Amino acid sequence: MYQVAIVEDDNEAAAALTSALERYGSAREEQFSVTHFSAPDEFLMGEPRFDLIFMDIDMPGLDGMEAAGLLRAYDTETPLIFVTNLAQYALKGYEVDAMDFIVKPVSYGTFAVHMDKAMTRIRHASGETVVIGTKDGTRVASTRDVVYIEVSGHYLTYQLVDGPVRTRQTMSSAIESLPEGQFVRIANSCLANMAHIKAIRGEELQMSNGDVLYFSRPKRKEAMATISKYLGGSL
Repeated sequence: MYQVAIVEDDNEAAAALTSALERYGSAREEQFSVTHFSAPDEFLMGEPRFDLIFMDIDMPGLDGMEAAGLLRAYDTETPLIFVTNLAQYALKGYEVDAMDFIVKPVSYGTFAVHMDKAMTRIRHASGETVVIGTKDGTRVASTRDVVYIEVSGHYLTYQLVDGPVRTRQTMSSAIESLPEGQFVRIANSCLANMAHIKAIRGEELQMSNGDVLYFSRPKRKEAMATISKYLGGSL
């Protein structure tokens, strides 16, 4: 799940951006957790870290351009997109390494184009990949593209967004190669990527690719606690 900050003093504009993110996430099978800050000083408190930041420029007090300068003092990497009706500030935005500008009012088509660009940069920056050795060679995949991993005999099947890849490997070695906090073991034979969970129904997990996985009885309580924490305690 990607963490997104929206720094915007106009609640309606913030709601429109949030709605566009939800629509984009549904279309691209991505999940976003959005935090809205109504003022830049509120956003900057505690030097927060996000995967992506949308920021208005024309705000009372500390404006978005000044806030971006303060942000870059401690965070030079996070993609920053200005969403503003002040298009004349576009050139100045490069001084704070703004990735992009979206001019209000924001249409979904324009938003989706800018989001595709932002997601490419985010995935590249994360550098989180898994190396899967197969009989045909080596497959390198983003960990975000792993829907789940399942034991089948002496082999593991990595179910990727574009199909399965089979490899001779133990589950314990697979777990060691994956980033913490992204996967949950729902059974001894199955490891699920929490970013790809679409629904939980009793003992079942509905995954983003349509597959249904099942909790084992011994693992269910711990797995549900992990999933709840990942989802922000919403279960």
